[in-house]
Amino acid sequence: QVQLVESGGGMVQAGGSLRLSCAASGRTFSNYAMGWFRQAPGKEREFVAAVSWSAGNTYYAEAVKGRFTISRDNAKNTVYLQMNSLKPEDTAVYYCAARRYAVNYYPSSYDYWGQGTQVTVSS
Repeated sequence: QVQLVESGGGMVQAGGSLRLSCAASGRTFSNYAMGWFRQAPGKEREFVAAVSWSAGNTYYAEAVKGRFTISRDNAKNTVYLQMNSLKPEDTAVYYCAARRYAVNYYPSSYDYWGQGTQVTVSS
């Protein structure tokens, strides 16, 4: 089992920044690819960003490319999502997730999920 706890959400004006953190506990964190997903009201959960277990590779949705940066610190069992130039359409609940080995873009392929953290961007 892997337990994930997100933090860092909040309310920010358009153009602002937030940094989300996801602390992991349980099994060996470094064995897992980590992803960030988000879900807005009335919409399906969607892929935002992911990082390979070694942190050697990162992946982003087109909507956030160039504005968001995913990173991980395996020594601290933590994955981060730095969000810059935020837009109102980024408003959603953000979830971190873990799966063994390879990165994947589909939420259903992830084994463990955090409880989510709300991000609200006002115009």
